Amino acid sequence: MPILIIIIIILAIIIAGIKIIPQSQAKVIERLGSYKATLQTGVHYVVPIIDRVAATVSIKEKVKDFAPQPVITKDNVTMQIDTVVYFQITDPKLYTYGVENPINAIENLTATTLRNIIGELELDETLTSRDIINTKMRSILDEATDPWGIKVNRVEVKNIIPPHDIQEAMEKQMRAERERREAILKAEGEKKAAILIAEGEKESAILRADAKRESQIREAEGEAEAIVKIQQAKAQGIKLLKEAKADEAVLKLKSYETFVEVANGQSTKIIIPSELQNLATMGTVISETLESKKK
Repeated sequence: MPILIIIIIILAIIIAGIKIIPQSQAKVIERLGSYKATLQTGVHYVVPIIDRVAATVSIKEKVKDFAPQPVITKDNVTMQIDTVVYFQITDPKLYTYGVENPINAIENLTATTLRNIIGELELDETLTSRDIINTKMRSILDEATDPWGIKVNRVEVKNIIPPHDIQEAMEKQMRAERERREAILKAEGEKKAAILIAEGEKESAILRADAKRESQIREAEGEAEAIVKIQQAKAQGIKLLKEAKADEAVLKLKSYETFVEVANGQSTKIIIPSELQNLATMGTVISETLESKKK
């Protein structure tokens, strides 16, 4: 019976020394109060009573949202800024033995770093330079937490809360800016409308001028075509007379008729061909001869 008890005790001690480490965890082992090893994922055995688990550390990335901190800008404006820090434990040994209460240490370090960075910026720069603030803080915090076995992956400025009076001034400025943009857009719209109206009137005037010019051209072409037709008809008449072998007297009579038509026109100066002058003289002689015979 005592042997059975001893065997049970030995088995219990052996089983108690078996450690199964799950994924994303690590255990820091101490032997007689001194650091011995860091156990990673898998099955491990530690000596009961002599060895003990000093700390169980999660190596997952952690997110810590710190409370708003009062900070003062370069132009002496006090405002509240809260930050979010993303970090991961890379060395469980340094994390366990490096600093007392690492989370509190990161929070204090974040607040101090934030005050130093914001103190170099004015209010407007603070509101528009979040990326610069995030980058600087991540670099400073990552370097400062290396001795603690912590890697800072990212730092984000969550909220920037300026004083109430500054918030009101900013809102008024934003309203004024919106009104200014609205006025500019309205003026540009009216300008474009006026330009379109002027262009429409210009095109309309051009079209009217083109129509008038086209009408005048067609009218002139019609008159020219009529004159050509008349002259062609006269030429055709003369041609027919020639083909009919009309004597010289008939031709001279036709010439005289043409002269009469010309005399009825608007010309103020008429050049009489010599043939027509002879014809007029001959007509006068014939008339006088007939009158003498009647007597």
